[in-house]
Amino acid sequence: MSARLLVVLDADSTLIRNEVIELLADEAGRGAAVAAATASAMRGEVDFAASLRARVLELQGVRTAAFARVLARIEPTPGVRELIAAVHERGGIVGVVSGGFHEILDAVAGELGVDEWRANRLEVAADALTGRVDGEIVDAAAKASTLREWADRHGVPPERTIAIGDGANDLLMMQAAALGVAFNAKPAVRAQADLVIGLVDLAQVIPLLPR
Repeated sequence: MSARLLVVLDADSTLIRNEVIELLADEAGRGAAVAAATASAMRGEVDFAASLRARVLELQGVRTAAFARVLARIEPTPGVRELIAAVHERGGIVGVVSGGFHEILDAVAGELGVDEWRANRLEVAADALTGRVDGEIVDAAAKASTLREWADRHGVPPERTIAIGDGANDLLMMQAAALGVAFNAKPAVRAQADLVIGLVDLAQVIPLLPR
C-alpha cells in the first residue's frame, strides 16, 4: 500500500535538540573541540565526510556504556511528536536520515514513532569506540538519495515530499524534495531553502503538509 506523503528530517538539531557527537565527545573530555568542528561542518565550511572522520577520531576509547548516558541526555525537539502524528493521520510516513549514529538514533527514532531511518555506525572493538566510522558515511548526497529511495519504496509522488534540516549537509536532500524547509538552520541553509521556520517547534510544519 502506498503512502500519501513523505516527510524526511535530519536528526541532530532537527528531530532532537542535541548534537549527538558532541555528547559522545563530552564522554572523552573533548566536547568543546568537537562542537567547534561540528559548527564549521554545518555551516558548510569544510567537507562533511572528512570533518566527520576527524571528529569521530576524537571519540577513540569511549566505552560503549556511554551510549546509555548519552541517550538519557537526548531532548526531542518541541512539536516533533505532534508532527509525526499529523503525518500519520494523513496517511504519510516519516523518515530520518542523519550524519549522526545508529547507536543512538535506533532508540530515539523508534520511541518517537519514526517509520524509516538511516545514519552512520561507529566501529567498536572490545566494548570501546575505535575512532572510526563503520561503513560508508551518510553525507549530503546520501541524504538526497535516501529521500528518493524511500519515496520510491513507499509509492510517494515527488511532489508530495518534504525535507527538513538545519545544516549544509541537508541542502541536497532539501533540493530533492518538493518542499525544503530550513529549521533552526544556519544562514547558508536559510538562504537556499524554500521556506524558513524560525521557531524551534516542529508543529509549525503541520500546516504545510499536503492533504
